[in-house]
Amino acid sequence: MSAIAQFLGEEKSDRREFLRSALLGTAVAGAALGGFLPLAALAESRLRPPGAIVERDFLAACIKCGQCVQVCPVEAIVLADIDEGFGIGTPYIAAREQACDFSCDALQCILACPTGALSHKPSKPEEVRMGLARVDKPDACLARQGLGFKGQARGEDYEGVHRYAEVDRWKPIPVADHPYDLPLCDLCVRECPVKGAITLEPMSSDPNDKRRTPVIHPSCVGCGMCEMICPTEPAVLVIDARLGGSAPK
Repeated sequence: MSAIAQFLGEEKSDRREFLRSALLGTAVAGAALGGFLPLAALAESRLRPPGAIVERDFLAACIKCGQCVQVCPVEAIVLADIDEGFGIGTPYIAAREQACDFSCDALQCILACPTGALSHKPSKPEEVRMGLARVDKPDACLARQGLGFKGQARGEDYEGVHRYAEVDRWKPIPVADHPYDLPLCDLCVRECPVKGAITLEPMSSDPNDKRRTPVIHPSCVGCGMCEMICPTEPAVLVIDARLGGSAPK
């Protein structure tokens, strides 16, 4: 084979390989944007705002208008980015960064939703719950060690806000502006908006044993306040989002 023929053959082969790679890349990108690939980001379930209907129906009903984002009094709701496939533009809550103020007046995000993706009348009772708190790092819990807490719950640089009833129930203030001085850390119980959803229970029968362990009760709605306010890093308590319309067990 002449050098020219060999060169032309290699050029055709390279061209075919380029076209094949380009077509495959386009197909993969299109599938990802269309939500057909199980993207790594979707492996973690998103904590939806209060009143979110069953996830599959939620994705179909939500028109990504952002109305819920605009009315949230603590700016807890954000919209999913481009790596979300079918979920792009849908609202969710990153509880560690900013928890939902579940006790806000009338749950404004639900009132603002124009399609019923967020609803005061869910088709199933368990859909009222956003998720359920879980003790994820028990060994790090200050209460379980019998320790108190003094200072800013998340440090002076933390930008999250909370509506403190003892300060002004209707005006969110930075968590960093509200220091604590607690003989035994009970921040998760103290700031939970649902009375009795979390309790601190004794770890022994010894009356002198200060240690207490957080216990999550069925009344928990998964707002994420306990995860946000926990002073340890990472948080002792985390929220498991409700999946597929059924509440976590």
